[in-house]
Amino acid sequence: MIQFFQTQENCVREVAVPSPGCWISVVDPTAQEIQQLIETYGLDSGFVRSSLDEEESSRIEREDDQTLIIVDTAMSEIQTEETILFFTMPLGIIITEEYVFTITLKDNRVLHDLANGTVRGVQTRMKTRFVMQLLLRITAFYLMYLKQIDKTSYTMEQRLSGAMKNKELVQMLELEKSLVYFSTSLKANEVTIEKLLRGRTIKLYEEDQELLEDVLIEVRQAIEMSNIYSGILSSMVEAFASVISNNLNIVMWRLTVATIIMAIPTMIFSFYGMNTAGLPLPYTWFPTVLSIAATAVVAFLMLKHKKF
Repeated sequence: MIQFFQTQENCVREVAVPSPGCWISVVDPTAQEIQQLIETYGLDSGFVRSSLDEEESSRIEREDDQTLIIVDTAMSEIQTEETILFFTMPLGIIITEEYVFTITLKDNRVLHDLANGTVRGVQTRMKTRFVMQLLLRITAFYLMYLKQIDKTSYTMEQRLSGAMKNKELVQMLELEKSLVYFSTSLKANEVTIEKLLRGRTIKLYEEDQELLEDVLIEVRQAIEMSNIYSGILSSMVEAFASVISNNLNIVMWRLTVATIIMAIPTMIFSFYGMNTAGLPLPYTWFPTVLSIAATAVVAFLMLKHKKF
């Protein structure tokens, strides 16, 4: 899908026909749309394919009058009612003399916020500043998702004490994996932004440089948060596994005690049920009384020295 946006009266609006100074948003394009980007707008075919590669790492590349910036964006996906998967997806930004293109395989909230006017002060004709605002919004979503991961892990922690199943443990491992993805992508984005800050690839004005410095600060803050949360979550997963094992041992201990107590009457009645001579008081009432007394004594001793 290809959409055209332009700032009109200080508001980003979708337009039918592109004109110089437009932002062209491309999401999951078809083969025909890819061909249109290459032939109609003269985009480098390698830049377009790199932007649509899920395994592409964050980088900057320049070819003739086109500049490619690939950054990883944070995304979330609901798997079940209680499980949210966090991952990253490359976003290609191609800057030409007339347009700014954003190309990605999956739609994300960053592009929606820019298109809906949620981000203030967006001027599509100011291409460099527009790219800086886009990078700042991408970093802001990293911070937001990191806070969501922290809240989710706290919720999982509340269930930790009584957990005996693998469900909670698997959810914690998924969160830990998401933090690894975030940390790796943020470090790659940091290198890319540092290259932009040098001003060799894109000409930076004073305001743009200040905005890019803010982006770099936010990225480093997100990296630090990701490392802290990852360490906490890793320790929590280990504790989680130990708690599950301990809870299982407690259940097994209780079942063992119940089995021992229930085995006493069975043993006594088994002896008196045999055709064996010489048993004391071979009357019907005696084994009943004996089994009740023996069961009460064993139960008292077990409860007195209980470990659960």
